[in-house]
Amino acid sequence: MTPEQYCEDKAAKSGSSFYYSFRFLPLEQRKAITALYAFCREVDDVVDECHEESVARTKLAWWRSEIDQLFAGSPQHPVTQALLPALKKYDLQRELFIEIIDGMEMDLDMARYNSFKDLQLYCYRVASVVGQMAAQIFGFTDRGTLKYAHDLGLAFQLTNIIRDVGEDARRGRIYLPVTELQQFNVPAADILACRETAEFRALMDFQIERAEQYYAQAIAALPAVDKKQQRTGLVMAAIYRATLKEIKKDGVGKVLNQRISLTPIRKLWLAWKTWWLC
Repeated sequence: MTPEQYCEDKAAKSGSSFYYSFRFLPLEQRKAITALYAFCREVDDVVDECHEESVARTKLAWWRSEIDQLFAGSPQHPVTQALLPALKKYDLQRELFIEIIDGMEMDLDMARYNSFKDLQLYCYRVASVVGQMAAQIFGFTDRGTLKYAHDLGLAFQLTNIIRDVGEDARRGRIYLPVTELQQFNVPAADILACRETAEFRALMDFQIERAEQYYAQAIAALPAVDKKQQRTGLVMAAIYRATLKEIKKDGVGKVLNQRISLTPIRKLWLAWKTWWLC
C-alpha cells in the first residue's frame, strides 16, 4: 500500500462527509486534502481510542516529533509521507500542524469548557486551523477567504458537537459550555445520563441557531473571486447544514441516544448539486 492509498483508505473508512466533497477535486489537490484529513483522523483517533491517558500523550508527542521529521524532509509515517509533496506546493506551515495536535491534546486536559470563549480555542485548533489549511490547498487570491475558512471550520465543529452530544457523554465529555448549561437549567448529570428534557431541547435549539449563524457568516465572508476555487468547502457546508436540519426535524433530543447522519447517496447528491451550482 502506497502512502496515498493508506490516506485514501483512512478517509474512506471514516465515512465522513468530508470524504464525499473531495471526489470532485483535481488529482493533486485531492491527494493533498486527503492526506491532511488522514492526519487529522490519526491524531484524533489517538485520543478517542487510547484508554490510558499516558499512552495517548506519548503517541501525541510522537506525532509532534513526526511533524518535525516531515518538515526536515524525512517523514516515517505513511500520512506524513503523503503530506510531504503538499508542504511547499500549498505553503502549509509546521505551526498549524502543531496547533491541531495541541487541540487534540485538549481532550486529555479538559472534559468541560466554562464558556463559549473557552470552547472557541478548542474549535479553532481542531477545525478552523484545518479549514484554513484546506483553503490554501483549494487556492485563493483574496485573503478574506481565510476568514471564511476560519468561520466555516468553527461551524463544522459546532455541528459535530451538536450531533455527537450523546456519544461524547458516554466518553465522559461535555463540550457544551457550562455557563450555557446553567443558562438553560440543564444539569451536566442529565447529559451524562442521556436524559432528554424540555430544557435540554431548548439548549440544543440555541446551539443549532448559533451554528447556523456561523455558516451564514462564513459564506458571507467568502470573496466572490474565490468562490469557484473554494467549492469543496461549500460542498462540505451543504452536507453539514443538511445534517443540522435533519437533527432539528427529527427532534434535537435524539442526539443523546443516536447519531443522526445523512445517507451516502444523499451526501453524494448534495455534493454533486453544490459543486455544479457554484
